[in-house]
Amino acid sequence: MQNTTTGPVGRSRPRAARLRRGAAIGAVGVLFMGLASACGGDDSGSEADGKVTLTVATFNEFGYEELIEQYMEENPDIKVVQKKTGTWEEHRDNLYTKLAAGSGLSDIEAIEGDGMAAILEEADAFTDLTDPEVEGRWLDWKTEGGTSTDGQLIGYGTDAGPEGICYRADLFEQAGLPTDREEVEALFTDWDTYFATGKEFVEKMPDVAWYDSSKGTSQAMINQLEFPFEDADNNVVALENPEVKAVFDKVTEMQAAGLATDLDQWSDDWVAAFQNDGFATMACPPWMLGVIEGNADGVEGWDLANAFPGGGGNWGGSYLTVPAQSEHPEEAMALANWLTAPEQQIKAYEAKGPFPSQEEALGDPQLTDSVNAFFNDAPTGEIYSERAAAVEVQPYKGPKYGDIITAFQAAILRVDQGQESPDEAWESFAADVERIG
Repeated sequence: MQNTTTGPVGRSRPRAARLRRGAAIGAVGVLFMGLASACGGDDSGSEADGKVTLTVATFNEFGYEELIEQYMEENPDIKVVQKKTGTWEEHRDNLYTKLAAGSGLSDIEAIEGDGMAAILEEADAFTDLTDPEVEGRWLDWKTEGGTSTDGQLIGYGTDAGPEGICYRADLFEQAGLPTDREEVEALFTDWDTYFATGKEFVEKMPDVAWYDSSKGTSQAMINQLEFPFEDADNNVVALENPEVKAVFDKVTEMQAAGLATDLDQWSDDWVAAFQNDGFATMACPPWMLGVIEGNADGVEGWDLANAFPGGGGNWGGSYLTVPAQSEHPEEAMALANWLTAPEQQIKAYEAKGPFPSQEEALGDPQLTDSVNAFFNDAPTGEIYSERAAAVEVQPYKGPKYGDIITAFQAAILRVDQGQESPDEAWESFAADVERIG
């Protein structure tokens, strides 16, 4: 049912103030100056054929295509235009450029979970989405991640990202490894077992990497640390945290052992690797299922294990926000409300795999009984429900989290691609952290 009520609209501060704050974000490395000239305005707030036009900017696969068509059928006075980019990084850069410019943002902007902390620092550039109708809709930690320090609900939660391991059963068979899901689970009980199995795999399959990228694997390991980069008071502790250094050392060691590709996750070469047997496993939150199926179209052998090294972890999960720039904030808020309602999140999951973060949706038989034909009819709903229950730690993400993990993964990629030694890359990362902090 369409939401016909709207909560209070957030205040909008003067454009000059937003510009200064947006420029401050850019100073720490996430806003590339060259983008400003490349990003023009959009048709947010325009009217076509007497209809209110709303733009929705997303990235990756949110599963909204059919939902948007349904919403327009149910709301004939609304036209919705989705603007979808391939990656969060590309979407983020465009978002920050237009936030700094004070114009050009879509009526609804999706924000990746790791980026919400920085957005909450700019809370008064976004609409307060507080509404009694949505109270209790999400998992507590999901709601907290979209709420500012003064209690404004800036983001409506979309998905959560409990992690399993996706694997190529056909390549496992060629390497003499078990292929049955229950047997495969034993290979992924902890990181030591996962990496040891990977060494065994690459000995028998030297032309195939064990996992897709050091970037993705390091992200999965960081997701299991409580305070990886900042403490509870937002002090930067990345360089003093031995757990962070241990992750860096382990993934660079495994790269040297031949377990990882040298590919930048989300690059064209990474996408192509799905078609040419480039790797056998990858950390796999639910939203990754649609990515794999799209990139590996025609490839048989993908499956999903109900296991994750170390027990559990959550990677990703996004939010929908309504920028104060929107000319139709009430209509945009109603659409964001509808898209993140449990009924719609189940449909988005069935379409592309984003796993709901809504309390009601998590118990829906449509979710728990669902299977995925591409992944050998894996009971994905049951698996991810159990993976969600296994999550015991959510990394603290302060306002500098996004910048620091970007620098962390960039340093690891330089090792992967032979640009720096591990020691040199760590020193470069340290210098980046000093600039960010």
